[in-house]
Amino acid sequence: MSIKPIITVPDEVLKKISDPLDKVGESEKKLANDLFETMYNSKGIGLAAVQVGVLKRILVIDVSSKEEKKNPLCFINPIIKKISDETSIYEEGCLSIPDTFIEIERPKICEVEYVGLDGKLKNIKCDGLLSTCLQHEINHLDGKLIIDHLSKLKKDMIIKKISKDKKNPNRVIV
Repeated sequence: MSIKPIITVPDEVLKKISDPLDKVGESEKKLANDLFETMYNSKGIGLAAVQVGVLKRILVIDVSSKEEKKNPLCFINPIIKKISDETSIYEEGCLSIPDTFIEIERPKICEVEYVGLDGKLKNIKCDGLLSTCLQHEINHLDGKLIIDHLSKLKKDMIIKKISKDKKNPNRVIV
């Protein structure tokens, strides 16, 4: 397992649509383990392969709290099959858009079909934070980011700020 560098905006790879996986072999399992290690190291609750530069439809999630036992979930080729009319709003952050949090309204409940690391087709119905996180990460696989929910002006301001911060690597954030 290894920790991968996380790609941040304005990198164009984040806008690309990820390709489905044909099988779940050793390299796909290694990728999933690398994603988990990278996500936990970055203190995130979800990470899509595209965020580490791999354009494959695989993502990992763990929405357990610090007090709870870890509950790592891996979704390969996830497809949202059903969403609720009822919505919920979370203030979402993203490892690819550092220090940015945006209130986003999404369907409260979603049903997702996916392939597990065991290679078997599965279904999950989820709500709350898991539903929001899963929708957020599937958006990544489709080349969509949380800043795409904002006006062009706000989006451009965030990208400009992050680009400026990248040019000042000696800057310390405490």
